[in-house]
Amino acid sequence: MASAVILGDDEVSGINDSKLLRPALREEIFGALLRRVEAVSVVAYPAWWIDRHGVGPANREALGRALASLKSRAGCGLADGNLDLGPEVECLPRADARSAAVAAASVVAKVLRDEAMRALSETHAGYGFGRNRGYGTPEHRLALSELGPCRVHRLSYAGVGD
Repeated sequence: MASAVILGDDEVSGINDSKLLRPALREEIFGALLRRVEAVSVVAYPAWWIDRHGVGPANREALGRALASLKSRAGCGLADGNLDLGPEVECLPRADARSAAVAAASVVAKVLRDEAMRALSETHAGYGFGRNRGYGTPEHRLALSELGPCRVHRLSYAGVGD
């Protein structure tokens, strides 16, 4: 899941790299962002697409599409990491710790991804998606060994499709 954000005139306090925020604070900031940003774009690809094309191309494609959808309203394009997204997008490692807009996008993507994992936990019981959010925790690895992967697992991810 990738997100791009154009901030509005109103400041959102506490914004930071989503990985550094407690879940409750991240969700609070998410709500404030939705009320104050000028525009948001979110792009997600399913597991089968990532398996077929690879995680690197999926990241580039999703982030490129999220940024492209806001291009007409944005003064510039800035992304976290070192992907090559073309000449109109500057990519900076740790940009989510340097730019409020990139941090906002990371919060939006993280909150929506976590919510998607909670929803998947209802239809794919047994994997603990609501708790582990799809990460390779001991609980999730045990469920994979007992139940096998389901349609939302990336089979190309080490330990899943083996």
